[in-house]
Amino acid sequence: MSKETLLQKEHYAEEDLRELIALLRAPGGCPWDQAQTHQSVRRGVIEEAYEVAEAIDRDQPEMLVEELGDLLMQVYFHAQIGLEEGRFTLQDVYDRICKKLIFRHPHIFAGAPDASGSTEEGWQALKRREKGHQSLKEELEAIAKTLPALTRAEKIAGRKYREDKPETLLRQLSEEAAALRSRQDPAAALGSLLFLIARLCRALSVDPEDALTRQNEHETGTAL
Repeated sequence: MSKETLLQKEHYAEEDLRELIALLRAPGGCPWDQAQTHQSVRRGVIEEAYEVAEAIDRDQPEMLVEELGDLLMQVYFHAQIGLEEGRFTLQDVYDRICKKLIFRHPHIFAGAPDASGSTEEGWQALKRREKGHQSLKEELEAIAKTLPALTRAEKIAGRKYREDKPETLLRQLSEEAAALRSRQDPAAALGSLLFLIARLCRALSVDPEDALTRQNEHETGTAL
């Protein structure tokens, strides 16, 4: 598709975004876009995802449309780099996510009254089967290290401490806090406390990132 054709359009669709990014990366396109790699635009994916989250928190549809577009552009941009490198294509991305969704919803697609994918525990079991995890160690290693620390702690707790009880964790928190002054490594001691808090959040079905964000807004006297 030529630049002229793109300019003449009043509204755009999926194929236009793909063509536009390919054009920007092609000879005669944008020097900045041409120079980018997966690693150089990695941060952009994270930032755009956070901006989508803020648009959701603000309940602003127009903002959400814009931020989802920015995030979608990141997906197409990485797919274009993958195509140019001969490693994967956008079609591979579509294929993988569709197969994953079908596999993880056997109660919808398997033709049997299997509701395993409709509960959190069932969903996790399907993920383990899909990825071939045979041990807790494999499950823990699969949790992305790039997640925010509190979110990652909650996910680790969900795999490692499935039977946590709030009352037990509250007692442990009290004991850890009382022993804090006698600990020689305050960073390690506080890390242990924070991990216990993440476990407690999971046991109470509270998102730790959301809870801390709300408190931050309270402390600054602002609201999303």
